[in-house]
Amino acid sequence: MRRATTTSQTPRAARTVGRAPPRACAGWLWRVALALWVVWASGVAHNARAQGVELVTLELRPADGALTLEFAARLNPSRAVEDALRRGVPMYFEVDATLFRSRWYWRDERVSQVSRSYRLSYQPLTGSWRVSLGALGQTYATLSEALAVISRVSGWPLAEASQIDPDRRYYVEFNYRLDAAQLPQPLQIGLGNDWSIRLSRVLKVDEKLVEALRR
Repeated sequence: MRRATTTSQTPRAARTVGRAPPRACAGWLWRVALALWVVWASGVAHNARAQGVELVTLELRPADGALTLEFAARLNPSRAVEDALRRGVPMYFEVDATLFRSRWYWRDERVSQVSRSYRLSYQPLTGSWRVSLGALGQTYATLSEALAVISRVSGWPLAEASQIDPDRRYYVEFNYRLDAAQLPQPLQIGLGNDWSIRLSRVLKVDEKLVEALRR
């Protein structure tokens, strides 16, 4: 009498059903990896905005026969920076803009350069914040008010209209940063991303702007 052969085939069939096809596994793993990457990237972007500088406005304008710069940003210092400030460590914020003339035969020519250095410090006796620009200084009641002052520039002259040739091309390199080189030496050792406050942009001086300057 012949035995039924279905019992020997059942385990193999079960194994075949329970195992996902290779392509399906690869697709599933790819979707999981993509989802994890999106979560990670979102977290990095959020931390960069939360602990650095977020650009609001940066543009060139003609005013009174000069090329001027308008700049505004939101500063979000990390807890490490704020703690150092409250412990009496002053912070220096550097702003500079350089106007270049493009040249195809040599390195671009620097036409003009302007810069500012803000000093931000905490006054523990009065619980106030002081912003100094050169010999000038002003006291503010809150840190947010002080940060608003050092993170904006209005009508900043870069060059006179006579310095700009309408037949040439120009651009402006803009930089804003926390100057870690002016921190006390012990703090400069092993500085991480918590101390990274930096912004760099390049602005093109277009033809319409040059025409407006020469009116």
